[in-house]
Amino acid sequence: MTPKISLAAILLATSVCFSGCATRPAPTTVASVDLHKYSGKWYEVARMPNWFQRQCASGTTAEYSPLPDGKIRVVNSCLRKDGTPSRITGTATPVPGSNNAKLKVSFFGPFAGDYWVLGLDEKNYQWALVGHPSRKFLWILSRKPTMTPTQYEALVGLAASQGYDPKDIAFSKIAQDTGG
Repeated sequence: MTPKISLAAILLATSVCFSGCATRPAPTTVASVDLHKYSGKWYEVARMPNWFQRQCASGTTAEYSPLPDGKIRVVNSCLRKDGTPSRITGTATPVPGSNNAKLKVSFFGPFAGDYWVLGLDEKNYQWALVGHPSRKFLWILSRKPTMTPTQYEALVGLAASQGYDPKDIAFSKIAQDTGG
C-alpha cells in the first residue's frame, strides 16, 4: 500500500466507526427517589442475565436500609442451584445532583457500579425498573414475588424505550415458579 492509500483507508475506517459506533444517549432516570420509601425488601421478577448472579437459581431479593451517614445498606440474597443460600452485603451511595435516582453500589472495597432507577411506582413504591447506563444490566423489581403480566409487559416496554433489548430480559426463577 502506498502512504496515500493507507492514510485514506485509515480515515475511511475511522469515519465509518465514528458514524456507526456513535454512543447512544444514556438512559433516563426517574426525577427523584425517596430512599426511605425505597427501603425494604424487593423481589427480583426479571433481569438481564449477568456474570455476578450466575450462581443464583431462585429466590433473588434485595433489601435496602438507610444508614446514618446517608448511604444505604444493600443485602442481596438468593438460593444457589444446589439449594443453599447466598448472601452479599454492600453499600449504595447516592450520586450528588441525581435526587437519589442514581446510586453507586459497592460490594468489594473501592469498586462501585452504577445503579440507576429508570422506572418507579412513585406513589406506592411497589415496583421498580433498575439498570446500568451501559444497558448491560437490568432488573425488574417488585415488593411481591410476582407481578401481573400487564405490569411486567409495561416495564419491559419501558426498558425497550430506554434502549434495552427485551429479548435479553429473562424471568427470574421465583417468577416462573409462581406463574408470574
